Order: sequence, then structure tokens, then C-alpha cells
Amino acid sequence: MTDSSTRRTVLVTGATAALAAGCSKYGNDSSGSSSVKASGGQELAKTSDIPVGGGKILKDQKVVVTQPKKGEFKAFSAICTHQGCTVNAVANGTIDCPCHGSKFDIADGSVAGGPAPKPLPAEPITVEGNSIRLA
Repeated sequence: MTDSSTRRTVLVTGATAALAAGCSKYGNDSSGSSSVKASGGQELAKTSDIPVGGGKILKDQKVVVTQPKKGEFKAFSAICTHQGCTVNAVANGTIDCPCHGSKFDIADGSVAGGPAPKPLPAEPITVEGNSIRLA
């Protein structure tokens, strides 16, 4: 019995540690070397790069730019408010996170489907001609 209990304890402990590591915040590069947040004034995209009813994820700048209606541009953090994953798609009117299925509305960043607890934070932008820049 002792060998069985010890083996079970080791297996459960190992599985728990692996599960905890898998559920920690991922999708973030803690070194910050290639994922530097965009600075104010930096051009993010051209208006022609952002489809009406869709958007574009700028992974290096950790920003997603959307165009909910023709000529209306919005920007949000590309970091999911659930566990810090980077969103990976803009489709069917939502910004989607691959990690646990959270979805955010392209017009205001509000949660359209959980488990995310909060909306994506808005990022200030300016549109000058056909250039979209961080404000």
C-alpha cells in the first residue's frame, strides 16, 4: 500500500504542478525584447489596412485596431483581460482570444463572450489622412 500511495502522491503532485504552469499567464513575452508597446505618435497602420467590420492585430505593439463602421476607427489593447494572452483574430464583429475563447466587441472592446471579466482597454489613436497613429 505504501508504494501505491507514494506513487499516487507523486503523480498527483506532478499533474497539479503541470496544470498550474499551464494556467499561468501566457502569451506574454516577459523579456520585452520583441514585444515593445507602441509609443505615442507611432504609426500603427494605414486606414486601407483595416477592413470595415473587422480589424488588424498589431502583435509587436500589443494593439488591435478596428473599423466598426466605414471611417470609424477604434483601438484597444491586444492583451486579453482574462489571463493575459494576446488576441489572435478579428472576425464576425469580435476580437477573439485563442486561449480560453473570450470575445470582445470591435466597437467598444466590451466582453461579448467570457471568461474575460473586463473589456479590452481602449488605446488613444488619431487618424491623419490615411494614417492611424497612437495619440
